[in-house]
Amino acid sequence: MNASPLQDQQNPSDGSASAEKPYRVVQWATGNVGTRSLRQIIEHPRMSLVGLYVHSEGKAGRDAGELCGLAETGVTATRDIDEIIALGADCVLYMAAKLDLDEVCRLLASGANVVTTRGEFHRPASMEPDMRKRVEAACAEGGTSIHSTGSSPGFITETVPLALLSMQRRVDSLSIHEFADVSTRDSPDMLFHVMGFGKTVGDFSEARLTHARTSFGPSLANVADALSLPIETLEASGEVALTTRDVEIAAGTVPKGTVGAQRITVAGLRDGKELVRFTATWYCTTEIDKDWELRSNGWRVVVDGDASMTLDLMFPKMSFDVQAQTTPGYTANPAVNAVPYVIAAEPGIRTAVELPKIVPTIG
Repeated sequence: MNASPLQDQQNPSDGSASAEKPYRVVQWATGNVGTRSLRQIIEHPRMSLVGLYVHSEGKAGRDAGELCGLAETGVTATRDIDEIIALGADCVLYMAAKLDLDEVCRLLASGANVVTTRGEFHRPASMEPDMRKRVEAACAEGGTSIHSTGSSPGFITETVPLALLSMQRRVDSLSIHEFADVSTRDSPDMLFHVMGFGKTVGDFSEARLTHARTSFGPSLANVADALSLPIETLEASGEVALTTRDVEIAAGTVPKGTVGAQRITVAGLRDGKELVRFTATWYCTTEIDKDWELRSNGWRVVVDGDASMTLDLMFPKMSFDVQAQTTPGYTANPAVNAVPYVIAAEPGIRTAVELPKIVPTIG
């Protein structure tokens, strides 16, 4: 068993020894989510930032506190993985924009546990066989574990559904709905070029559908596996709705008759019937040519079983500036909170089903 440096595995939230030996943590990368994670590590009462890896030459050599808006920490950012490995950290929060499997395996083999917001590690059975073999070998060599988490997928596709399903003895279906109003997001490249808002009608590309399957499919399959109802087929589909007039949003103009809303669905089927489903609906206006439900930012989880229920989780309304400052925490915080549990876990690729209920240390 991979022992926690502070607490026993049964109760990693027990802080009896925390003042004597904090968790030694490295932050890997400082994008929007990574910068928030870095700040949370520095401010955490039972963690000690010992290293910071960055990709940009302009960030290398700068103090970690400076890069996330805090006071100087004495920890200097580096682009050298050897320097990170030499630290002998308990855990690395790996939040790279692109996965480098060699990096991850080197970290694990060196004895550093990894918590990541990347989705490639949500479910071992969904990984490419060679990739899974390499990661498991690195975990065995280092006596370490790796865990993928975040907000979506993660919190809303595993943590919340598993809690609701604990009240069921029969489950007919589980549906998760995500709603996002992107009208206040001042990101023209993302909205118009990547996501396709403001474009004439076109089918969802196979690349986008494949991305949806690989992003959400493993997480949904984890939940089905936990119920001993493994899914047999994974399907993905997408559709768009068009604006009924010209619309001005923060990122620019969305012309009449172009994409103003879109939804993508990933569904897991068992015995030819839909068992688990995730549907994301993103929109920049409510003035569209289809009768879609366009709720405020947040989620709805629907369980159909012998104790059926619906749970709505809505985000508070915020200005763009406040939203930009707040949103990264929804993804970063679950990763930071998982650190003690991943350190304490058995070596290997650990899923949300396998880890104990994660309770954050706040004070």
